[in-house]
Amino acid sequence: MSHKKKEIMEQLKKAILSLELKPGTIISETSLAEKYNLSRTPIRDILKRLALQGYIDIYPKKGNIVSYIDLESVEQITYLRSALEKEIIKDLAPNIPITGLHKLREILVKQKECIENKNDHQDKLDGFMVLDDAFHRTLFELAGRGFLWELIQQFNVHYLRYRKLHAFQEDKLTKLLQDHQKILDCITLGLKDKIDDLVYHHIRADINSPYFRENFWEYIKKPSN
Repeated sequence: MSHKKKEIMEQLKKAILSLELKPGTIISETSLAEKYNLSRTPIRDILKRLALQGYIDIYPKKGNIVSYIDLESVEQITYLRSALEKEIIKDLAPNIPITGLHKLREILVKQKECIENKNDHQDKLDGFMVLDDAFHRTLFELAGRGFLWELIQQFNVHYLRYRKLHAFQEDKLTKLLQDHQKILDCITLGLKDKIDDLVYHHIRADINSPYFRENFWEYIKKPSN
């Protein structure tokens, strides 16, 4: 794939994950070809690749549509994340390297600053979520499981959008930060008996909440008949 095609693909991915392109949005091959000054053939190739990764769905008569959020995919990812992170955190407690501990603490300080920032809520949310990924990625890397983190990212398109929409709840960012601090406390104090419940609450509890279905039902993938 050429550099320009990769660049266009990354721009479209970013627009979909940020919800600039909302689930159900029609993506026109012609409009993209005109915007990027390309023929429809390379644009079609980009869209096929996005479809393979779950970012869009291609329908013969309807065209190209940003994929609706698949809650089954979200459930599978949160199940996997929960199972892995319980073991990763137990492996780190209380044997985490000092440098790793400092890195995690720095991320939490930046998350707190992000919450207290008076900037636009969207900017605050985006910044916090980047740091959220950094916190969890660091846990994986410190435990020598960086490959598993990168593997999960390949199937994250539904989960990342789901997570972002959930973060619009009042005080949600504060609660996530509190969870991160509790996870760090479990690691530093070796509180392995508390890890299972804490990780489940942090990663999986929202999947059973009615909040998402009540507020964002139009973004959810409907069961096929």
